[in-house]
Amino acid sequence: MAQNNYDSVDVLLVGAGIMSATLAVLLKELDPAIKLEIVELMTSGAIESSFPWNNAGTGHAGLCELNYTPEGADGSIDIKKSVSINTQFEESKQFWAYLVEKGAFGSPKDFINAVPHLSFVRGEDGVAFLKNRFNALTAHHAFSEMEYTEDRATMAEWMPLMMPGRDPNERIAATRVMAGTDVNFGALTQKLLQHLNNQPDASVKCNQKVVGLERNAQGWRVTVKNPTNGNSRQIQAKFVFLGAGGGALPLLQMSGIEEGKGFGGFPVSGQWLRCDNPEIVKQHQAKVYSQAEVGSPPMSVPHLDTRVVDGKKSLLFGPYAGFSTKFLRHGSLMDLPLSVRPNNIGPMLAVARDNFDLTRYLIKEVMQSEEKRLQTLRGFYPELDPKDWRLEMAGQRVQIIKKDPKRGGILQFGTELVAAHDGSIAALLGASPGASVTVSIMLDLIRRCFPERAQSAEWTSKLAEMFPAMGDVLAKDAEVYRQVQERSDALLQLSEPAMA
Repeated sequence: MAQNNYDSVDVLLVGAGIMSATLAVLLKELDPAIKLEIVELMTSGAIESSFPWNNAGTGHAGLCELNYTPEGADGSIDIKKSVSINTQFEESKQFWAYLVEKGAFGSPKDFINAVPHLSFVRGEDGVAFLKNRFNALTAHHAFSEMEYTEDRATMAEWMPLMMPGRDPNERIAATRVMAGTDVNFGALTQKLLQHLNNQPDASVKCNQKVVGLERNAQGWRVTVKNPTNGNSRQIQAKFVFLGAGGGALPLLQMSGIEEGKGFGGFPVSGQWLRCDNPEIVKQHQAKVYSQAEVGSPPMSVPHLDTRVVDGKKSLLFGPYAGFSTKFLRHGSLMDLPLSVRPNNIGPMLAVARDNFDLTRYLIKEVMQSEEKRLQTLRGFYPELDPKDWRLEMAGQRVQIIKKDPKRGGILQFGTELVAAHDGSIAALLGASPGASVTVSIMLDLIRRCFPERAQSAEWTSKLAEMFPAMGDVLAKDAEVYRQVQERSDALLQLSEPAMA
């Protein structure tokens, strides 16, 4: 028979991925006396979006992602998003470096490795865009070390796997930043969770499904159930964070808060081509991003990546999109239909009306043959052998649908932090660039949901210890940026090459 147990915590976090793990460790560093618990539906943490083969593992820093630098009608390049993503990633690196220096993380090479970030373009228009982008970005100190070339011999040194067999008359160009990274967000999450488990008044409990969220005078009464044995219990929490990836939207809807009304979700699944042949892998030591096809969404930007997972290098190419009505890879086919509400059906229908290009793109991707996938890869690696590559399923990403006063609803490809007006509950929706800038997102959550404590002398002092410089300072002060980056890179051992 089901048993009920009543627990009381200061903070309850739903989902044991990179988001919840980061927020929990931040809060315990700011206040070691805080009592918190993470509940996770699966048998362990980092099984969904944070799992290393469910994401690209790119330390997104605006170095190579061409969609972060849109081109205006006059040919000008807007670098604001690249600068923002870059300085946010530097905030993440500061936090990880702090934990490494503290002795809480062991070897940083278990989760982060130096891998150059390259952008590669083909055709006259692509070359013109990349050159303009290079000129715009290198005017900012965060990108001062970027290199540009149209020389094929130089490109053969930068990306030797990609040059043989290429049409000698085709216009091509590339940029390179040596200070790029590959991040195993699954390993990072596990380190954060292990660090939490070593703290007093902090616990991570798996096989726990949230089946009830009820607001009361003390915060929230949360009912969780063990799907294996049917046992349920209730947890009284002053603050609740819904960090369950694609599962956050249904939980936000369960909470009933006014701020969560009108949000919908559009799930997109992903696939990669993966190569583990060491003879091929050793010829490509980079993450190379190119341009998405016209009409394709930003998440479809093709890239050929070095990946370092559990000490072993592989190559990953994609992504290839698919469609499923699941919000999580291990979720239910009913996730999408059950998320439709009277308050979000308008925005969802508006998005369906305005995004025929996306619909056509997804249909084309779902119907794509293996040969068609390989043909896309040949644009990067002309002399590939199909036997070296296999299809790898990736995770689910739920893109945000939100109300828009002019269009009724818009589809958003970033992240959205939704918090109740009293700061007692918050949810993180969306994905990209997600894990790379988790620390910045969670710092924003702390400022919004713990405003008085965030401004207290105790917390501001501790934050200054963890973060010698925040993103706004890093974006403006070149000398501070250089000093902070050098310190983080030294502690994270990023001056050394990726492990063999």
